[in-house]
Amino acid sequence: MKVPRQDDTIVARATPPGRGGIAVIRVSGPGVGEIATSMLGELPEPRRAELRKFVDATGEPIDSGIALLFPAPHSFTGEDVLELQGHGGTMVCDLLIERAIELGARIAEPGEFSRRAFLNDRMDLAQAEAIADLIDSSSRSAARAAQRSLRGDFSDAITDLNESVTQLRTHVEAAIDFPEEEIDFLQDAALLERIIGLEQQFRDLERVVRQGCLLRDGVTVVVAGRPNVGKSSLLNALAGYDVAIVTDVSGTTRDLVHEQLDLDGLPLHVVDTAGLRAWRDPVEEEGIRRARAELRSADHALIVLDANRADHELDALTAELPDGLGYTVVRNKIDLTGESAGPVADGSINVSALERDGIEALRNHLKSVLGYEPPAEGAITARRRHLESLARARQHFDQARQQLEKHAAGELMAEELLQVQNALAEITGEFHNDDLLGRIFSSFCIGK
Repeated sequence: MKVPRQDDTIVARATPPGRGGIAVIRVSGPGVGEIATSMLGELPEPRRAELRKFVDATGEPIDSGIALLFPAPHSFTGEDVLELQGHGGTMVCDLLIERAIELGARIAEPGEFSRRAFLNDRMDLAQAEAIADLIDSSSRSAARAAQRSLRGDFSDAITDLNESVTQLRTHVEAAIDFPEEEIDFLQDAALLERIIGLEQQFRDLERVVRQGCLLRDGVTVVVAGRPNVGKSSLLNALAGYDVAIVTDVSGTTRDLVHEQLDLDGLPLHVVDTAGLRAWRDPVEEEGIRRARAELRSADHALIVLDANRADHELDALTAELPDGLGYTVVRNKIDLTGESAGPVADGSINVSALERDGIEALRNHLKSVLGYEPPAEGAITARRRHLESLARARQHFDQARQQLEKHAAGELMAEELLQVQNALAEITGEFHNDDLLGRIFSSFCIGK
């Protein structure tokens, strides 16, 4: 992946495209002073909002608004930054950006402002990612968690864990360097105490990061079953309002129906699908094909059965599921059978989607099987790469302990602890490569 230059000046719109009351044009880099002087007539006073005219090459006004100058290093990117807050018209913004380009700037790549902030030590990598997470958050809980990560709570937890690993590694290497002290690795109480403490730190942080991934990414749950068992009614009941069309006609749902729900802070993407059966026409065939494709990318499935019918259909329905996909059996229409709503001994859930009975029990069941806990005060947002790096660090830590317990091999234990530190450093960006940065920041907004 091509690495963008860091010694030139970049410009982009920092607010969404389209019409609006206000738009912000952001410029960052060594050419900010010249651009500001040419467009504003003179440099604004640092960090003071000033009403100015924004002029073109002939001195004619393009727009007027608020100009803000942030000299390096006290800016978002750590470079000289100019922000022009003008009227939110597409053409006005284009003209301002074109003028900045005439004066030597280039269009910023996606996430390049945040990338520069990271490279200039204005924030670490986890904090930079939290900016995008805050913008993309789809629930209040996710937004609050992203804000905690942005202010550094997640990074502080990684730093604390890394510091504990450093202390353990220092202890081990001291024993290697001073063998005359005759430290017995297996009997050294201080060493064993540090290992036990580290194991607890890993467990606590892994739990927090898993919850952070759920808050950020959410989960996709596909509703599947035979036609006319109440799949669409179940989606409506979970949503609390009518999302899908419900009729007595078998096979009403032909296409996929998507709905984004908030399950106590967990972004839950629910997909209603066409009934699984031998199709009757090409349209239904396509709907069933899409249903099966959606199941292949799902995190969990709700297999809906009609409580009035025999459960012999269950085996045929579960055979439609991809290997390894978890599922919950939902027995619907208990208002016609007189059964009680809620969990059943066999692990299924009895509901009446029509009367919204048993829906809260199903919601609680989903939180349990998906491993979700309502966000606590210290919840943070995290990404799958964080979880992978943390898992790799834990693997090296377990190897380090094995080297101690099985072989009393201090040198090998110290090497494994070094790998633990490298894996943890990937999370905050202390240890990184350009390809990793390219993948991360390419998913950001252009002006962020």
